Amino acid sequence: MDLTGATWRTATRSGSTDCVEVADNLPDVVAVRDSKDRQGPVLAFTPQTWQTFVGHVKRR
Repeated sequence: MDLTGATWRTATRSGSTDCVEVADNLPDVVAVRDSKDRQGPVLAFTPQTWQTFVGHVKRR
């Protein structure tokens, strides 16, 4: 997966530690990573799957 050009932002609900970063500016993919391990693994979702997940989390 090519993440060149990804613009990472910290999730709004993350505290000062244990942050999750999201890059949603790439075509056809939303990438999620641990801010403490920026060179580590990345989870990739389709934009539709990500929106569904976020929608479920917001309702809780």
